[in-house]
Amino acid sequence: MLSMILAAEALASLGAALGAAIAAIGAGIGIGRIGSSAMEAIARQPESAGDIRSNMIVIAALIEGVALFAVIVSALALFI
Repeated sequence: MLSMILAAEALASLGAALGAAIAAIGAGIGIGRIGSSAMEAIARQPESAGDIRSNMIVIAALIEGVALFAVIVSALALFI
């Protein structure tokens, strides 16, 4: 019985760690694509660099918010 409880806790820890890792990887990929697309857009239309940059910062902040939410949910799943 005790071994089953310990195994369940180990799987919960593994699941929480995988959830946080996937969230971090997804956020990194998303922000990388945003940066790449923004630099390409600025290269095509240098006169609108300010607008593109501000939109890029807003979208990157939204992605970071979602990633933080996913990490918090993973931590809650670990402790609850």
